[in-house]
Amino acid sequence: MNPNATETVAALRAREVQRENMRVLGLYVHPPGRSNCDPGGNLLLNTEPGCASLGRLTPIHTLFMNYDLIVIGGGPAGYVGAIRAAQLGKKVACVENDRAGGTCLNWGCIPTKALLKNAELYHTITHRAEEFGLKIGSVEYDWSKVIGRSRGVSDKLNKGIEFLFKKNKVDYLKGTASIPAAGKVEVTAADGTKATHDAANILIATGAKTRPMPGFPFNGKTVIGSKEAMTLDKQPKSIIVIGAGAIGIEFAYFFNAYGTKVTVVEMLPDILPVEDTEVSKTLEKSLTKSGIRILTNTKVTGTSEDGNGVKITVEGAANETLEADVCLVAIGVAPVLPGGVEIKLTDRGWIQTDERYQTSVKGVYGAGDIIGPPWLAHVASYEAVQCIEGLFTKHKPKKVGVFPGCTYCHPQVASIGLTERAAKEKGLKFKVGKFPYVASGKALAAAEPEGFVKILYGEPHGEIIGAHIIGSESTEMIAEIGLAMNLEATWDEIEATIHAHPTLSEMVKEATEVAKGHPIHV
Repeated sequence: MNPNATETVAALRAREVQRENMRVLGLYVHPPGRSNCDPGGNLLLNTEPGCASLGRLTPIHTLFMNYDLIVIGGGPAGYVGAIRAAQLGKKVACVENDRAGGTCLNWGCIPTKALLKNAELYHTITHRAEEFGLKIGSVEYDWSKVIGRSRGVSDKLNKGIEFLFKKNKVDYLKGTASIPAAGKVEVTAADGTKATHDAANILIATGAKTRPMPGFPFNGKTVIGSKEAMTLDKQPKSIIVIGAGAIGIEFAYFFNAYGTKVTVVEMLPDILPVEDTEVSKTLEKSLTKSGIRILTNTKVTGTSEDGNGVKITVEGAANETLEADVCLVAIGVAPVLPGGVEIKLTDRGWIQTDERYQTSVKGVYGAGDIIGPPWLAHVASYEAVQCIEGLFTKHKPKKVGVFPGCTYCHPQVASIGLTERAAKEKGLKFKVGKFPYVASGKALAAAEPEGFVKILYGEPHGEIIGAHIIGSESTEMIAEIGLAMNLEATWDEIEATIHAHPTLSEMVKEATEVAKGHPIHV
């Protein structure tokens, strides 16, 4: 081999992603007529003219592979859809420009739950130790390790998704994908090299990103989104959270637990606006008691930052200029659209799909956050499976109907179906069964008496039209009600089901007895 043709270490590193993608595909570009492997099966790189041994890489512009399906995006819709298609015997590739698992696994659902568990544990030790008969002296925490544990959980699961790709023989391509035309996907690697592949079908699962406030762009330090909020190097002494949806409230709880001064600003009448009003009011009272300042019915009318902090002018429940080290903007999300062929969008910018999840371009489908609300990971996975099974089997795809929504602050909030106000607006006739945590033996034993289970039953048949739980482990309890609704169970089946005692879940049965008019324990 000519030493002058040897690649430098820097050049090799620059090609790492490109070569990994090539290895996954089993394809390597080489001069016409030359082999790309030596007799021992070792890779021979492209060489300068006349050199067939390991040598200097020449620019690689295009590779071609034929797939039954290429999935763009490796989040809860993307990786689930890719694996399901592979299970059905299809040749599949999944393209991701960041980390396998998408926002949920890396920058959303999972790492935030690790942070929230840390916060709950720290709050219990520092505020409730005596209640459990524990004598604890000074308690300190290491902020970097709090953040580090969260990142470690994501890293572990990220590697798990990559393993699942290999297990199911899904080609995992790292890069940014675009759709130059129906049936074609172009992947641009981090070093700028491009690869174009043919696909009989394309599933867009590119998700959504945090939406900034107009005129108040993110800078990663004083004005941040949820991604930056979970990786701050230094704990802020004060923070303003704009937006009191699930993301805003979870971070408000997290920072407050560690002593950060937290102010939440929400323009609507209640925090967690999509939840049942009674639940929202109960949570607001609890969070206020814990030290969080909450301003509902309050609009932001002015913003500024100087590199050291922020000033937020508000009008409504309060008329003042708030100051803090950091402002977390949690006012919603915006679509992440792939480039290329024009696809019809909704009036709010999300990809529009038909009953089979197909977009306006034949052979191109959409699932997950990119096709619009409710922007939940479990909904995204459901949509992807429905789309794939409809595409490759005789299954008739279903659109999302009833689904649970959860917020993981403390106390937790979980719901499914209609709120009480929505049921009234629809003119439905129903009965409400409500059972308090304070009347539950298990809740008292666990020192978690705060909250209630509330179930709405339609009349006269007793079908479940909605359920709302606030309290410890409510996010685990909601699944039973979801199953019951999916099976079209009535209050008779719920009441006839023997629930283990003592458990928190038996409050579902207790609330049902309240609705039917013969409660035992209240």
